[in-house]
Amino acid sequence: MTTVTKTAESVEEAVKAALEELGTTKDQVNIEVIQEPSAGFLGVGKKDAEVKVTLIDKEQPIASSDDSDDDTYYGDDENFEGDTATEAEDAAVNFVAEVLSGIGIHGNMDSYREDDTIYISVTGSDCASAIGRHGETLDAISYMTNLIANKHSDERVHVHLDVGGYKKHREQVLKNLAGKAASRAVRTGRKVDMDPMNPAQRRRVHAYLQDFEGVTTHSEGTEPNRHIVVTPV
Repeated sequence: MTTVTKTAESVEEAVKAALEELGTTKDQVNIEVIQEPSAGFLGVGKKDAEVKVTLIDKEQPIASSDDSDDDTYYGDDENFEGDTATEAEDAAVNFVAEVLSGIGIHGNMDSYREDDTIYISVTGSDCASAIGRHGETLDAISYMTNLIANKHSDERVHVHLDVGGYKKHREQVLKNLAGKAASRAVRTGRKVDMDPMNPAQRRRVHAYLQDFEGVTTHSEGTEPNRHIVVTPV
């Protein structure tokens, strides 16, 4: 396999540099975020983002396309098995499609529903502008999509929107950071202060470490510097 490791001020820029060197697109590679960027304190300890990008094995079958000029599309291709599509799911999918089309992003969209959660995944080679710095744009689109879905549902539903695999990679990074912080707290017997995170990220870290033996977690500080403290029991 061909693998390229790149660093840059943001994950998106590092991935872009790797794709340019490999001469390929995001849908043809696997992306591993080795290190998230960090601003440090007053410029001290600043760290660039680091990613490892690996070309997907070309021997794997690739879905064939028709003879049309543009084989990209938006909409549920029903690749996933799940509960029957509802009005809320249709409204959420249509809203995301309209937003992404409006900002010039083209890609494939999959959606399915399980219980009270609607999963929407968008893949493509030009999704960076729908993610934004530290996922801020994606969070905003997700928030609006949840509002739209719940307007078309009598019961509360939750939309899990992922674009370009960003959330999947981010969740893995959070799990790794949480695990390292917990292991360090247990090993040293001292509390560990993690970097500031937004509320959604803090909730995930609390959940990850809930069953980690030997530590407890709580949050300290005020936004935007509120952070998690991992304390050995």
